[in-house]
Amino acid sequence: MGHLPRERRGGRRLLPLLGLFVLLKIVSTFHVTVRDDNNIVVSLEASDVVSPTSVYVVRVAGESKNYFFEFEESNGTLPPPVVFKATYHGLYYIISLVVVSGNVVTKPSRSITVLTKPLPVTSVSIYDYKPSPETGVLFEIHYPEKYNVFSRVNISYWEGKDFRTMLYKDFLKGKTVFNHWLPGICYSNITFQLVSEATFNKSTLVECSGVSHEPKQHRTAPYPPRNISVRFVNLNKNNWEEPSGSFPEDSFIKPQDAIGRDRPFHFPEETPETPASNASSGWPDPNGTEYESTSQPYWWDSASAAPENEEDFVSVLPADYDTEATLGRTEKPTADPFSAFPVQMTLSWLPPKPPTAFDGFNILIEREGNFTDYLTVDEEAHEFVAELKEPGKYRLSVTTFSSSGACETRKSQSAKSLSFYISPTGEWIEELTEKPQHVSVHVLSSTTALLSWTSSQENYNSTIVSVVSLTCQKQKESQRLEKQYCTQVNSSKPVIENLVPGAQYQVVMYLRKGPLIGPPSDPVTFAIVPTGIKDLMLYPLGPTAVVLSWTRPYLGVFRKYVVEMFYFNPTTMTSEWTTYYEIAATVSLTSSVRIANLLPAWYYNFRVTMVTWGDPELSCCDSSTISFITAPVAPEITSVEYFNSLLYISWTYGDATTDLSHSRMLHWMVVAEGRRKIKKSVTRNVMTAILSLPPGDIYNLSVTACTERGSNTSMLRLVKLEPAPPKSLFAVNKTQTSVTLLWVEEGVADFFEVLCQKLGNR
Repeated sequence: MGHLPRERRGGRRLLPLLGLFVLLKIVSTFHVTVRDDNNIVVSLEASDVVSPTSVYVVRVAGESKNYFFEFEESNGTLPPPVVFKATYHGLYYIISLVVVSGNVVTKPSRSITVLTKPLPVTSVSIYDYKPSPETGVLFEIHYPEKYNVFSRVNISYWEGKDFRTMLYKDFLKGKTVFNHWLPGICYSNITFQLVSEATFNKSTLVECSGVSHEPKQHRTAPYPPRNISVRFVNLNKNNWEEPSGSFPEDSFIKPQDAIGRDRPFHFPEETPETPASNASSGWPDPNGTEYESTSQPYWWDSASAAPENEEDFVSVLPADYDTEATLGRTEKPTADPFSAFPVQMTLSWLPPKPPTAFDGFNILIEREGNFTDYLTVDEEAHEFVAELKEPGKYRLSVTTFSSSGACETRKSQSAKSLSFYISPTGEWIEELTEKPQHVSVHVLSSTTALLSWTSSQENYNSTIVSVVSLTCQKQKESQRLEKQYCTQVNSSKPVIENLVPGAQYQVVMYLRKGPLIGPPSDPVTFAIVPTGIKDLMLYPLGPTAVVLSWTRPYLGVFRKYVVEMFYFNPTTMTSEWTTYYEIAATVSLTSSVRIANLLPAWYYNFRVTMVTWGDPELSCCDSSTISFITAPVAPEITSVEYFNSLLYISWTYGDATTDLSHSRMLHWMVVAEGRRKIKKSVTRNVMTAILSLPPGDIYNLSVTACTERGSNTSMLRLVKLEPAPPKSLFAVNKTQTSVTLLWVEEGVADFFEVLCQKLGNR
């Protein structure tokens, strides 16, 4: 049997869990509520109070640890409620009541599970889903992340007149793509609520946050119209003439009445009225009833439906059409008395693919890019008729717009534009719709290339070749080595001239018929191989350094010089080309570089190439090479000894890391120069020599390291040899007063001293 130690704290007792549950008596029910400030309130009822001497303890579980709270003593009345400040929003808590009577602790007979509300969304952003703005949107929501728990998001909105709501859980970092909406519909009063869910004892608790952000609205883009086409009819071909020889002072386009019901279209001077609801869709009910928004619109199943009678969609212009409200006035060109104008143009189209909610069509008419007119027709129109009264190049486009509902009016993405040309004689030249195929460039020389292509269309009479240099803009203006194609240059010839070696170009080709230009071909990139350097020279600076110098042609463009060298690497025991240095291109025609840290008496091959700006890079030329054997370092004489007319010499070369086995050292030349010059060649593997030198002379001693193309001599060592004594001394021609001495000379002597000494008394 356990005991509960009591500790007073603000009228309550906080009791740690010590494993004190013994089942002795049953506890009645109690009440638990969650307030908006995230406080959990636990209160007892009269039936819960078993004995006035009992202690009532509340256990709160759900967070990382359990909390215990004791009801205050009430002297026979119900104690005040226990209030627990929950840390987490959207988390479920388990509340249990424990009764302590004396030393007896009851096991809780019932636990109540409550769920706190998650904190609400603070802000919402809605964007078009770029791959499909007609049906998709990107939702981005912001909410407090700390101590906020939720499992799904409830999205509520009005789809036209219908209210929709759904739970969504695929929010990654507050973002999700919603690709289930209908095109052209106004979605309003869009709100987001965080939803927290918990399951306990086979029952599910759900709590939703409130709505604190501003409700949003969004209109999806409608689909564009389909099957846009245009046809022409010459009117009054030979009887329309102005006495002045000029066109009438009127718009270059005159709309005509279309065939069908009278239904006016609207001009851009007056903004169309926005209907109060989003019920307009442009798709009539097959049963003749007026369409109303439902949970499942009827046109979900009518995607392939087509009108039985196209004239049901015809919209007619008013008879009192004011021509001055059209595209504006034009200059008065001189008219041919036999002109075929006016020309009647009929523009037709089909409604956008279902399901699309739309309220009409916008018609854009441009002539020569200078005069434009923006016309609006209602949703049942599928044809527009106008008179073209002036020659020129025209461009037509038709877009769908949706305006019903509280959202802003939105038009569809532009459908395919139609371009055509009306000649002064009334001839209609159709739009060129095909781009050149299989465009390729054949480089003929370092300055010329030839363009070739194929096309299935035969109604073009010329081409436009557009060339621009891709390398020019990559260079600083002060360092540019080319000028011709730094800006786009257009030509009608397939031969591209005045190219620069080393440059990279992009070519785009267009088919042309009269003033009409077809779509561009796929860009083709080609490059001219650089010419490479010339006059590569090498100047040695000693055993370990050289200077390379070269010139470049005047005409050429490149990114950098790359200086490489080829040699045997004694560390890796391999021979390969390695890059030593890169030099950025300059406008100078002469360049040089100093190469240091070479190995003495070593064979090297140097190469300098030009590298272009292109991708991939081009380089030239591997033949720009020069070979060289570095000079050896000077040996150092370390010891000289003379014994029995023999001179013993030793020397060293380089340091401990010097490799002689792979060097180009051939031999050593030991020279002793006195009155006589004595030489001796010694193989490179030996660093000692023995010279037989006559005694008595002074010698300049040196050791020279020799390679195929150079040599290096040590510092001179002065050696002075002692003279040898004369040999075989003879006395001849002796007289009372003189004697003749004869001896044999050995080695070298400058003079002899003759010493005569009297011996004894005789």
